[in-house]
Order: sequence, then structure tokens, then C-alpha cells
Amino acid sequence: MRSRVQTPLPVDPYVDDLVALVRAEKRAVVIAPPGAGKTTRIPPALTRLGRTILLQPRRVAARALARRIADERGWTIGEEIGWQIRFERRFGARTQLLVATEGILTARLQSDPLLSDFAVVVLDEFHERSIHADLALALVKQAADARGDLAVVVMSATMDADPVARFLNARVLEIESRKYPIDVRYAPTLTMAQAVREVAKDAKGHILCFLPGAREIETTRVLLSDMNALPLHGSLDVDAQERALAPSSERKIILATNVAETSLTVEGVTDVIDSGLHKVLRFDSETAVDHLVTEHISLDSADQRAGRAGRTGPGRATRLWDQRMMLRPHREPDVRRVDLASPVLDILAWGGDPLTFEWFERPPEQRIEAAIELLRRLRALDDNLQRIPLHPRLARVLHDAGEAGVRVAALLAEDVRSVGDALTLADSPRLDHAVRELSRFAKGKGDVRRALLAGYPDRVAMRREPGSLRVLLASGTGAMLAKESGMHTGELLVALDISGELIRVASTIEREWLTPTHEDVIHEWTGSRVRATKRVWYDALLLKEINVPPDPAEVERLTPKKELDPELQRRRAIGGPERLDLPSGRSARLEYREDGSIFAFVKLQELFGLAETPRIGKSQTPVTFELLAPNGRPVQITRDLRSFWDNGYQQVRKELRGRYPRHPWPDDPWTAQPTHRTKKRPK
Repeated sequence: MRSRVQTPLPVDPYVDDLVALVRAEKRAVVIAPPGAGKTTRIPPALTRLGRTILLQPRRVAARALARRIADERGWTIGEEIGWQIRFERRFGARTQLLVATEGILTARLQSDPLLSDFAVVVLDEFHERSIHADLALALVKQAADARGDLAVVVMSATMDADPVARFLNARVLEIESRKYPIDVRYAPTLTMAQAVREVAKDAKGHILCFLPGAREIETTRVLLSDMNALPLHGSLDVDAQERALAPSSERKIILATNVAETSLTVEGVTDVIDSGLHKVLRFDSETAVDHLVTEHISLDSADQRAGRAGRTGPGRATRLWDQRMMLRPHREPDVRRVDLASPVLDILAWGGDPLTFEWFERPPEQRIEAAIELLRRLRALDDNLQRIPLHPRLARVLHDAGEAGVRVAALLAEDVRSVGDALTLADSPRLDHAVRELSRFAKGKGDVRRALLAGYPDRVAMRREPGSLRVLLASGTGAMLAKESGMHTGELLVALDISGELIRVASTIEREWLTPTHEDVIHEWTGSRVRATKRVWYDALLLKEINVPPDPAEVERLTPKKELDPELQRRRAIGGPERLDLPSGRSARLEYREDGSIFAFVKLQELFGLAETPRIGKSQTPVTFELLAPNGRPVQITRDLRSFWDNGYQQVRKELRGRYPRHPWPDDPWTAQPTHRTKKRPK
């Protein structure tokens, strides 16, 4: 082992006391500011207690940290220290410190619930609150409680330590550090490329730029092609990531996602330019899909990013938003907003019950139940899908398609969001590596299209009419096929990537592959007799209708004793109400039309905040709203209120608020009070 002289860091005087605390109490929560050295100094010191695993939220950080610690300690990658991330591992029997992404620990706990290979678990950057970190903490606590000799250390720069300390019954160690001043400036009118050129005029070191995603990074890189602009995000291959992180005497413009927000150290950064945006997944219960959305970052994230410029001396941070904008104080945990299928499967495979499991932060019951239902449809436990290092959907695809599905599963695992993405990624070394790793789990060959249906059984879509790009999803919501999806034929499809109402990636399937989920029988008076029709459904998709003998009781109920109004007959036939209660407290008359549609005519202000379109009668027909302006004239017709509030409302507001100033036209229709009244006059 080579000896090295380590640069003193603020955390160094605390290390021995922390090791003693962990040795005695087996629990600790460490709070230390960015640049204090907690990640590179504390985990190696804890190896005095035994083999240690250090968990990181991101693959880029895991590799970079392992290399940095090895360099500081004179250790060798694969010997004293190593890493394990999805599809990649470099460690051996002599490895005392394993740096891993959080999902790796969860997978290890499936085969070894007591985590007998390790003496210490360190969860770093816990403030990011990924779903894998939350689950890892909960499972490790179970193992530690059962073993008694397993130590657990949770570390962060910005998190609220009290909830974690209470959960673990641990003491909190706060590490003080000299804080270099950061000159924070605001430049809301500049683009990222413009801000880089402005800052570069007098920057003393490298410039670290935070952008929301890979597409925005590439756009900015092209605009800065005359400068040494280097991308840094999780989709890059290892060599490209290393180029961004490597020391350099030439000024670098590092264009990064939030992978560079914590843990990763880019030496020589004196300036940070922050777009104030990041991309997060949000679960949409209507479509049962996680949507990747761009949102404003939280205040603690903004401070963390700015701190990257002040690690070794005074720095500057340029924020590309208005100083008056209020950011939420802390980032929102994954457990409140993402698909729970993977963690719920991990809990089930571990032997627990997700409904009674001791979560660090418990998700809503209905979302746990929805995840359990999806796993049931995927038959996830029957085939031990948790052993495949993919989301349960993709694990099912790989299991059923075998060797034929390896490349498809690898592409989808890399978040392919368009045909263009697939073509760009098709020949990348990163994808080839993923394919090699996944090939270990593939057995035989299968039909890829049928396997995609098995992995996405709730994502079936039916065209509204032949050749149309408009489809109805199995969830009952409408969607549109992107032109670039290439899906111009086929009645039935499986939507593999949905963003809002747009399906970017899909696969055709055959009608005979669908196993109906339920059926019903409806009776209606035709004017001369009662007709009975059996309807066969796949979720909300009507597969076929069959004429069947009517039920005598229904015949008696529906046969008129006197001539009835046709609309009343239609309403009675489906068992619908005459009026619909509105959020404003009033009600609207429902109009039952010959084509089976049900209309309501409502001032749009009376529906503020209503996301779910009401469904009427036995057939659960969605109400078609004719949204009215204050003068009673229609401004929009929709069966999808959520889409209207998100996409159409702002245009309507722009056109009408000047003409009807006494009526409320709020910026945010989701939180506005529904009303049929005008605004109060000022006194």
C-alpha cells in the first residue's frame, strides 16, 4: 500500500471521535457542509470497524469517489476499495470499502437480509431522498435491529437531521467548516450560453453550469463550440465523464445536470452558473406513468449548487432566475411522487408486507396498493423478477423475450424517449455494456412484441379510428401518438413512453393477445323492444359487443307504460343522474345524446381544481364539458379536464381576462376557489 500525504480537511479532527461513537452506539447522523471532506474521509476511517459499504445516489459519483479515495489513500481499485453500480462492478475479496449506488444494497439484501458481508453501512447525500435511499435506510435498520452489531451512518450537507436521528435512535454529529464567501448574482434575462460568455470574461477558474437535462446540455454545448465546454450527466460513457472531472490547466466549462450538485468534486471551480431547473419523475395516477418533468429546484439545492464555487476559496454564483422568486425550502422526496413498483417488489421479495412495512416516510396507501396491483399483473413474484437489475416492467420484458429482448430492454432502461434517442444510443459503448450484463439473465428466445405487452399490460392503447394518431389508453384517458413514433398502422398498441398526452415510443400488438379483464351487459329500449348487449373489456377499452337475450326484469323495467322522451330513455338506460354537482356548489343539467355522449354546459370558473373528469352511469361514460365564457358562449369542449387546465387554460385566460375583468382568471387554476360569482368590488 502506498502512503500519501493528505490535504487537511475540516472533517479530519472529528473522524476519530465519530469512529468511536459508531463503535460504541452503532448509529450516527453526520451533518457537514460541502467541501468538509465527509465523503472521502469518514467511510475509509470506518473500515477500522470492518468491511464498509458507502451508498451514493448516482453512478457517476460512485465511480469518481472510489477513484478519489483510492488516490488519497494509496489504495488500488478492485483491491482495498471498489465500486458496484448497475451493470458494472470492480471489487474483490480483499475490498474493505465498497462504493455502490443505493439500489445495489437493496438487491444484496434480497439474498442476505442480515447483510452479513458488511460491518458498516454509510448512506451519503441522504438529503436527496431518492426512493432507493429511503428503502435502503428502512431495510438496513431492520438488519441492524436483528443483528445488533451492524453500524449505520447517515450523512448529508443540508438535510433536516432530526427525523433520521429519531428513526434510527441515533446521535447527530455536526461538523463545522470554514465557509468561503459566495458572491451570488441574479441574471434572469440571460440564457445559459450568454451567461457563460459573460462570466468567462473575468473568471479565475473553471465554470460549472447546472442545466436540467442532457438535451439542454447538448444545445448549450453547441452554442459554446468555440470554448472548452464539456458535458457531464449520467447518460454519458465513462470516458466522457472522466474528461469533465479530470484536472486541467485549461479553463473548462462543465455543463452538468444535478449529478455535480453533491459528492462530486471538480477541482478548480470558481464560478457556478445555475439555471435553477432540474428534471424529476412524477407519477400520474391516471396513466399509471412516471412523467419526467422540468421544475424549479429547491432552496437547499440552490445553496448546494452555489457552494460548489466556494470549496477552496471565495467564489461566485450566477442564478438565471428572478431574485424575487420564492423557492421551496427543501427538495421533495421521491417517495411522494414516483412509481412505487420497484420498492414494493423489493419489500415483497425481502419477505415483508408493503402495507405494514416500517417505511422511513410512508407513501399514501392507494399508491402502495396500485403498485401491488401492477406487480400482480406482471406476475413479478412468480418469476422472481427482482433478481433482474431493471424496473419490474422491463424485467418481465427480458424474462419473456429472452435473448431477443436484451437490446430492447437495455434501450428502454436507458430512458429512450424517441426514435432519435434510440438511434443515437444504438452503437454506444454504454449500451453495449448493458446488453452484455443483461444477457446473463436471458434464457431462450421469445416474441418481443408479446413480451412488451406482458411488461406494460396497463399501457394498451386503441386507435380512435384507422390511421388516426389519437388513441384511447387502457386507463380511460386519451393520448396522441407522436409523428416520429413511426406508429401509423395497427389498431392496438402498447405505449412504452408517455409524456403528458404524447406517446413517443410504442409497439403494435395483436387483438387476440389481449385477455379480457371484465365484461358487462347493458339493456336499452330501442323504441320497440328491449335490446341486451354484452360488452367485453380490456380495462377501459371496449374489445367487442355481442347481442344476448335480455334479462326479464330489465325488460319489465325498461318497457315504457307510456311514451317517454328519447333523452329520458337514454338516461334511464345507463342509470345516469339528471344533474351533475359542480365544485362551485351548484349543479348543471346533463344532456344525454343519441351518440352516447353526455354533455354538461358549465362556466369554466365553476370547475377550478377539478382534475378528474366525472364518469356517468353503468358505462362510466366521461362527461363532455362545454366550457363557457362569462357571456355564456362556449370557449372549449373537453372530456379531459386535466389536459385543459395544463395545456388549454392559459390561452383561454389570455384571450378573455381583458374582456371580462370582473371574473376570476387566476394564474393557477388548480388551487383557485371554484365559483359562479364575479370578483368582489373593492370598497
